[in-house]
Amino acid sequence: MIYLTLFFSFFRIGIFSFGGGLAMLPLIFQTVQQFGFMSAEEFSNLVALSQVTPGPVAVNAATFIGYNFAGVTGAVCATLGVALPSFLLIITVIKFLDRFNNNKGIEAAFSGIRPATVGLIAAAAVFVGESALINMENSILLNGSATGVCNELTWGYIKWVLEDLARGVEIIPCLVFVVTVILAAKFKMSPVKIIMIMAVVGIIFCS
Repeated sequence: MIYLTLFFSFFRIGIFSFGGGLAMLPLIFQTVQQFGFMSAEEFSNLVALSQVTPGPVAVNAATFIGYNFAGVTGAVCATLGVALPSFLLIITVIKFLDRFNNNKGIEAAFSGIRPATVGLIAAAAVFVGESALINMENSILLNGSATGVCNELTWGYIKWVLEDLARGVEIIPCLVFVVTVILAAKFKMSPVKIIMIMAVVGIIFCS
């Protein structure tokens, strides 16, 4: 039963996700939360591992989750589930490719899909960022336990809010995040080099 659950869960992800592996991450995250496959922190580690290992992000993620939850057979079921829809759709599209060329309806559909894909990737960044950059347990406001706290707009209250939020921010991961953005966007450094450098930084400062 669990093997069918893994297969059909990832088959659904493969059908309804557009824009590549990163755009699939929000739906994958919702799936693992729904079935209790792994925690948010484990999912954050999964994203990092999927980026480091060769192959598409979605396939790597499906394999990891399937194996983590149901061993080798679970990994096979999840991987087949997420890859099969793309295979079938591409085969179908190739057969009718000439009919799709210059079709206004298809062009209009993709004009809506493209910005939606950007939004899905941004949502994935938010999901992963919450577990990688913020420690909810250290902040009263972030973990939702600030009941009965005075909310009058005074300097003392504002200072308390800022200090509380600062306690919830993981300094080293946030610095790693900022430096990574600079190295990738400004200096065009290879993602492989960045990951290797930041892995060493993590070993030195976070172990």
